[in-house]
Amino acid sequence: MTNIVKTVTRIIGGVVFLFGLYIVTHGHLSPGGGFAGGTIIAGAFILLVLAYGDNVMHLRRIKEESSALENIAIFCILIMATVGFMLGAKVFFNNFLPTGVAGQLVSAGIIPLFNILIGIEVAAALFTIFLAFVIFKEEEK
Repeated sequence: MTNIVKTVTRIIGGVVFLFGLYIVTHGHLSPGGGFAGGTIIAGAFILLVLAYGDNVMHLRRIKEESSALENIAIFCILIMATVGFMLGAKVFFNNFLPTGVAGQLVSAGIIPLFNILIGIEVAAALFTIFLAFVIFKEEEK
């Protein structure tokens, strides 16, 4: 790609990433949440790969790292669900943290933490799928 595309993508990618973080962290207060925010965050990384990525070996390493991040996020969700099961009323995903004041950013107990972990998982999964398609396409050449 040209330097103009790379420079604009670097700027837009950062803005899209920050917007995705906003959607993930405010998911319990407004429409959005982990899935929507994770999708937006993955879009930021996909933009950067489209503008910069043409080295298959480098993309393979990034794919392995994003896949590992996805697995770690799922593992953390399972740990939090199990902790809720052990501490609460024997129900998975029990909200065992203080809920705070409704409408505040730090409220809703464990729900914002689940939103963040789901956002990480979705972003990593979508980015991994995209990289798998790109690597497959590059290997066909």
